[in-house]
Amino acid sequence: MCNILHFCIIVNKLLRHNLTIINILFFLFPMKTKQFMMAAALLATMAVTAQTHNIVVDAKKAGAPIQPTMYGLFFEDINYAADGGLYGELVKNRSFEFPQHFMGWQTFGSVELKNDGPFERCPHYVTLRDPGHAHRRSGLINEGYFGIGLKQGEEYRFSVWAKSPHAKGEIRVQFIDAYTSAEDQKFANEHIKVTSADWQKYEVVLRSDRTINRAQLRIFLTGSEEVSLEHISLFPVNTFKGRRNGLRADIAQALADVHPGLLRFPGGCIVEGTDMASRYQWKNSIGPVENRPLNENRWEFTFESRFYPDYFQSYGLGFFEFFQLAEDIGASPLPVLNVGMACQFQCSGNDAHVPVDELQPYIDDCLDLIEFANGPADSEWGSKRVAMGHPEPFNLKYIGVGNEQWDSVYYVRLKPFVKAIRERYPDIQIVGTSGPDSEGEMFEKGWMAMKDIKADLVDEHFYRPEKWFLNSGLRYDNYDRKGPKVFAGEYACHGASGKKWNHYEASILEAALMTGMERNADVVWMTAYAPLLAHVEGWQWRPDLIWFDNNNVVRTVSYYVQQMYATHKGTNVLKLTMDGKPVAGQPGQDGLFASAVVDKDSNRIIVKVVNTSDAIQNVSVELRGLKGDHKASTITLCCAEKDVENTIAKPNAIVPVNGTAQCIASGKNSVLTDALAPLSFRLYCIEM
Repeated sequence: MCNILHFCIIVNKLLRHNLTIINILFFLFPMKTKQFMMAAALLATMAVTAQTHNIVVDAKKAGAPIQPTMYGLFFEDINYAADGGLYGELVKNRSFEFPQHFMGWQTFGSVELKNDGPFERCPHYVTLRDPGHAHRRSGLINEGYFGIGLKQGEEYRFSVWAKSPHAKGEIRVQFIDAYTSAEDQKFANEHIKVTSADWQKYEVVLRSDRTINRAQLRIFLTGSEEVSLEHISLFPVNTFKGRRNGLRADIAQALADVHPGLLRFPGGCIVEGTDMASRYQWKNSIGPVENRPLNENRWEFTFESRFYPDYFQSYGLGFFEFFQLAEDIGASPLPVLNVGMACQFQCSGNDAHVPVDELQPYIDDCLDLIEFANGPADSEWGSKRVAMGHPEPFNLKYIGVGNEQWDSVYYVRLKPFVKAIRERYPDIQIVGTSGPDSEGEMFEKGWMAMKDIKADLVDEHFYRPEKWFLNSGLRYDNYDRKGPKVFAGEYACHGASGKKWNHYEASILEAALMTGMERNADVVWMTAYAPLLAHVEGWQWRPDLIWFDNNNVVRTVSYYVQQMYATHKGTNVLKLTMDGKPVAGQPGQDGLFASAVVDKDSNRIIVKVVNTSDAIQNVSVELRGLKGDHKASTITLCCAEKDVENTIAKPNAIVPVNGTAQCIASGKNSVLTDALAPLSFRLYCIEM
């Protein structure tokens, strides 16, 4: 017979599938042999004789309402989340505006860079000329973002603004595999005739005959007539919702599948910038995409150990596209704007920030953004939204002012923003911040300031190790019920001792902490894991919720935790206790965390239980006030190995498993009993 540890691991895996103990025995030992009897004895020790934890749910009295925004997403352009990620553009440096103008490009033959192009804020373009010999070539090759990802059978729309002095120019556009051993590098080839001496937009669709992560885009000048090219672009035809200038479909679908109630954007530290000149400026991110200026990405410089000198923001994924994405996935938009401060981590001293008496342009940015989102078609900024194709308002309800700022240098700047927004838009709810700390003197000072300034919500951030998550189950139970509400706006379990990857244990501890958020839904109105996205070849920060390469998407176990909560958030909290106390990993609760909600719309009770211990825990869930027998469905996350994660090679190593359970009548109540595997998260949906 296998050793005890191996046996326990097998049992844990089988428990994921809701097998009963007798099912497990017959699965492992089909004949009633000596091994069967030994296994029965061991399982009896593991589960049958173990203490049963009695969890009581008040099924009759609905508590605090759960906000629609409760479980959301936080987007920041870190880890190539925008260009090279969610944004569908496949060409790097498409308008030659990078400080090194040919970064991302190879040039050959006669190629000249010019800066008097048709787009004022993106003036650079190239002119291709005859190389002077019949057997030479002039042209360009673009490397994309860690290559260009193409899928077999998919179509890709190439577009370019071009002109030719005698209206007789021609170019060839190709997909190539530069590293192939085949006779021909190209595997797609199309021609474009440039028929005007003035700038015009030309398009052609190329079809890929293969799936490849590291293709390149090659452009040849054909003939002797010179051609000028500007804004060279390549998008999948199949973008999310089929939109031009659209989003990568598989990544956007992963966001939609969370069913988030909130989308916070565009950051994060990029809101601040390394300095004020490099802060994210939303007004630069709207209007025709060809005329959106390049911006330096604050994360380019942050880590010498993971340095990417080609990390810039094209603003192709701008505020209009963020609002549109929020609408598409059913999330409330939460834009965050600069408060007149550069990043405090990267800048010391007040001289890095805007003087208080010079804040009006930044305040105007906030007011103008609200008008852009909600204003009528005849307003200055509302008309710009309409011109971009969205006549109806975006129904903006929340705005963040400042990101992770702290101390009086922030508080004094926030006050005039709050005053101006309150006067012009009293219904807009304002989100301030308590800074980067999860507790301590500066955290407390931040909360006091937010109360004084009368922010509606306070954005808390906590990237903390396993022990912190285990000890924070009661974090929100004693918060002031009359003060601002909580936005847990950035959090993730960062493993101690260098375990900063998406290991399974971290995800389970996040699930445990979230029971406390849910239990305190009268205080906690918004939550978001962070960061959201990371390219496997271009990340600066981990762990992250979703990983991707040029053709594949990996949903981490943390992703599934967020999805399980967001798709089962219910409408109201139900009181859940063990021996009269919240189930939050307290003494005597053996690492159990739990919460319960009622969903009045679907007529279900939803109980979430997390076992953070290394032992099987028997539980009895008593639903007081719910009479009779009731069917229940379950969703379970379970893995016997703490450090396993989902990867590109094994994207489904750990996924939720569906099952069933039964609530049995017990007097005036209904009771569900179960054995929870070590380090597992199980969700019960009980039909009322």
